[in-house]
Amino acid sequence: MVDTESSTPRPFRLVDQFRSRMRAKHYSLRTEDTYWAWIKRFILFNDKRHPVEMGAPEVEAFLSSLAVDRNVSAATQNLALAAILFLYREVLNVDLPWLEGVTRAKKPSRLPTVLTRAETDALMKAVGSATPAALLVRLLYGTGMRLTEGLRLRVKDVDFERRQIIVRQGKGGKDRSTMLPDSLTGPLRAQIEQRRAIFDQDQIGGRVSVWLPDALAVKYPNAPVEWGWQYVFVASVLSVDPRSGQIRRHHLDESGIQKLVRRAAQQAGLVKPVSPHTLRHSFATHLLESGSDIRTVQELLGHSDVATTMIYTHVVNRGGRGARSPLDSL
Repeated sequence: MVDTESSTPRPFRLVDQFRSRMRAKHYSLRTEDTYWAWIKRFILFNDKRHPVEMGAPEVEAFLSSLAVDRNVSAATQNLALAAILFLYREVLNVDLPWLEGVTRAKKPSRLPTVLTRAETDALMKAVGSATPAALLVRLLYGTGMRLTEGLRLRVKDVDFERRQIIVRQGKGGKDRSTMLPDSLTGPLRAQIEQRRAIFDQDQIGGRVSVWLPDALAVKYPNAPVEWGWQYVFVASVLSVDPRSGQIRRHHLDESGIQKLVRRAAQQAGLVKPVSPHTLRHSFATHLLESGSDIRTVQELLGHSDVATTMIYTHVVNRGGRGARSPLDSL
């Protein structure tokens, strides 16, 4: 006699359904964890009710609570909304009319923080040049790459002959090329040589496999163990891949680079808030100050719309859009 109760498959948990859908859509692990954190907060806020039992009033109440009770920024509020909308649309397949009507917070328009050339020079001196992390910080300013793009830089994407770096899977999943500063050619060659020595050691222990995005590992089954696909800037120890459970040598930790930049800014006596992304803003602004064309800067940064790049023209102008204060005429 068949036990129908025990043979009935258990329904997938919501978190399993969510993660399966995120990976099918090729979202990054960081986005996956961030979205799920907001979904959990949404569920807990509504007394652990299942999302299928809720609708517009619950979503509006949750988002309003974030703004009123927690005083979060518009960007944070919109991130929470994006996570909830993904849950309903992609996981639960619920297409309700209120999804389009939910009020989105407006992100305030702010000029980016940009370092002067003197401040950048002081920061670079404080960062130093003796470690791979310090070299990466210099590379971020010299190329305009985002922090994650620099961390995920692979050996095959450094072209010394053409003096360029290929940025793969940038924001929006787009590839682009950017310049390789002449002053960093020697240090970067030395870094890749050191990286090769680490690769050879890992090869002996059978630990050279590297993570590949999306279906590349299936399309190119030998790529994860090939030299060209290895990260240029790697951690000193092996770690466990949170998705596959495989032991690998991952790239440098993001928080370590952020702390290095903050410490260097303090040491240099900078009063502006400085992060690795500040170097990208400074890269763009300094190029425009040197006479580079706005379209060239747009391509180097990987902006889809030149309007995004235009914000740096406001930084380049003197205060008051370059107009002279009447006080100076007295």
